[in-house]
Amino acid sequence: MLRLHVNIDHVATLRNARGTVYPDPVLAAELCELAGADGITAHLREDRRHIKDDDIERLRRSLTTLLNLEMAATDEMVAIAERVRPDVITLVPERREELTTEGGLDVVGNRERIEKAAAMCARTGIKLSLFVEADSEQLRLSREVGAGQVELHTGRYAEARGAERAEVLTRLAQAARLAQKLGLEVAAGHGLTRENVPAIAAIAEIEELNIGHAIICDAVLLGMDRAVRDMREAVRRGFDARRARAGASA
Repeated sequence: MLRLHVNIDHVATLRNARGTVYPDPVLAAELCELAGADGITAHLREDRRHIKDDDIERLRRSLTTLLNLEMAATDEMVAIAERVRPDVITLVPERREELTTEGGLDVVGNRERIEKAAAMCARTGIKLSLFVEADSEQLRLSREVGAGQVELHTGRYAEARGAERAEVLTRLAQAARLAQKLGLEVAAGHGLTRENVPAIAAIAEIEELNIGHAIICDAVLLGMDRAVRDMREAVRRGFDARRARAGASA
C-alpha cells in the first residue's frame, strides 16, 4: 500500500486565526496516526503563518510514525532541522506573498543551498526529499545533489480538466519512471483530493502521497478520523487499479 502522510498545517491556520491554543496541530497529528496515517507533514514557513517552531518541537516528541518537515533551503531552516532531527526534510520553494506553494523547487538555480542542506542530512541521517516539477533536468540534478526522494508537484494536475489533465498525468507518470530509474524514491502531492487522487495512486512508481488541505477540509465536516480513513480508501482504489494493471500485463 502507498504511504499516506497527512499535512496538518491548516489546523494551525485555524488556531492562529484567533490567536488561541486550539485546535492543537499536535493533537490533530496524533488523531491522524490513530486513523492510519503513515506519517505527518508540517511546513515551517519563514513567516510562521501557520506552523510554529514549538509545534515542530512537540511533533518530534509525540509522533509514533514519521515526521516530514517541509522547509525552504535557508540557513535558518537547515539549523532548525539539524537541531530537531525530523525523519525527512522536504525542500520547497517559498515566497512570502503566495497563498500556498505554487510550483516545484528550482534545483538548478538553488544548487548551492540545496547541497548545504544535503550535507547536513548526510551528517545526521535525515532523508532528503525535493519538491519538484515533472521535469527530467530537475530530477537528474535532484539525484546529483544528494536527494533520496523527490515529491512530484501535482498542483497542475489538480487544476487541469479533460484532455489537459490527461496530458499532465502522462507527464507525471513519465517523471515517476525516470526518477525511479535514477534511484530516487517517488512521492507526490499538492491539490490532491478524494476525487482526483486515485489516478495518481495508480502510477506504479509512486510510493508516498502527501495530502493536507483536502483532509483538513473534510475533517471540519466529518471529523479527522473519517477524513483520513476516507482518503486512505480513495488511495486504495488507485492502488488496486495499479495492481490490476500489473496483473493484466504479467
